[in-house]
Amino acid sequence: MDKHTTGAPRRAWMLRPALAALALMLGGGAQAAAATAPKAEVMHWWTSSSESAAVRKFADAYRAAGGVWGDTAIAGADQAKAVAINRIVGGNPPTAAQFNTTKQFRDLIDQGSLNNVDDIAIRDRWEQLMPQPVLDVIKVKGHFYAVPVDIHMSTWIWYSKAAFQKAGIAKEPATPDELFAALDKLKAAGLVGLAHGGQPWQENILFQAMLANIGGKDLYLQVLRDRNPKAINSETFKKVLLAFKRLQGYVDTGSPNRNWNDATAMLINGKAGVQIMGDWAKGEFAAAKQTAGKDFGCIAGLGPNVPYLIQGDAFVFPKTKNPDAVRAQKLLATTMLAPGAQLEFNKIKGSLPILSNVDASSMDVCAQAGMAILKDKSRAVGMIEVHLTPDQNGALQDVLTTYWNTRMTVERAQKGVASALMD
Repeated sequence: MDKHTTGAPRRAWMLRPALAALALMLGGGAQAAAATAPKAEVMHWWTSSSESAAVRKFADAYRAAGGVWGDTAIAGADQAKAVAINRIVGGNPPTAAQFNTTKQFRDLIDQGSLNNVDDIAIRDRWEQLMPQPVLDVIKVKGHFYAVPVDIHMSTWIWYSKAAFQKAGIAKEPATPDELFAALDKLKAAGLVGLAHGGQPWQENILFQAMLANIGGKDLYLQVLRDRNPKAINSETFKKVLLAFKRLQGYVDTGSPNRNWNDATAMLINGKAGVQIMGDWAKGEFAAAKQTAGKDFGCIAGLGPNVPYLIQGDAFVFPKTKNPDAVRAQKLLATTMLAPGAQLEFNKIKGSLPILSNVDASSMDVCAQAGMAILKDKSRAVGMIEVHLTPDQNGALQDVLTTYWNTRMTVERAQKGVASALMD
């Protein structure tokens, strides 16, 4: 054997015990690090293709920050919230649970079932950088009990450029009368005028759209926030209900029980012209590789001063004194509100960043329109569930769905709304 190589095998043999010891030490250190990494079970209802892609951005940010993300996705918002509440009450809570920025989690606050996030709110200047309707919901008795992650506007009017072209509609509707004229042209061209999923919450959205666009901010707040009997019984509110029911003449026979994203697909495929839905629908357009302003249009309001009806998604952190769980909650709150994660999540989700200091210049034209509107703080108004309790909202939905699906008179519907909101 060559003299220059005879020592190499011996040195390698002599080093083996040391390398083995080092590997054991390093392996033990890695296991210890993994054992102390903040583990979070995050419960949410984001299960559509665009929603799943969006929430992965939060998961990626959490992992990059050293956490272990456990994903518990439950289809259907109502089902997910019910499971979360049952687990919290039952003493087996997730680390974080999704709710909307409404009164949905107020009972959990009142029962002392949530940890507050005051330190995060102060650090990130929430009161200076978040819309007031959101702050009004998440701040209770001086404490912040939820981490909002986006701003959704629930009554965008989306339209298919291809369908409009086929129907000979050259101008984007700018008033309620022009919207109905466009729907007439779409119907005459053999297209579905309004892509709609016949579910109570979707009918609720159509109602809010008509209330905001026809009644304006004053009537909207008088009816839903103040529950003013005079406003509910007014002729203007009667016109709102008639316009809501008129929309039914433009839906197709497949509408009952259709999912919202399946209705959006009708616009994507050019089979329908218009959908009235929250800006989460934009995520479906994006997933189909369609571009805002080119393949589809978006209308925030049929007039210059129509209220911008907002709510959003938020995560609450169930009460725990376990220091590892608290650490995981704080890391979740921090990573979800980091500018990079906010931007990437909301681009896919279709929503706007919750903090106004996030640079949104790379977002699409619909998002830019929403950001511009929110600069006028008077335009931001809480959507329906911000003002009503779940019971009130459920009673209202029952009236609206019955009115939508039967021959109930507008006068009876008006009385039904008054009764639902007075309870």
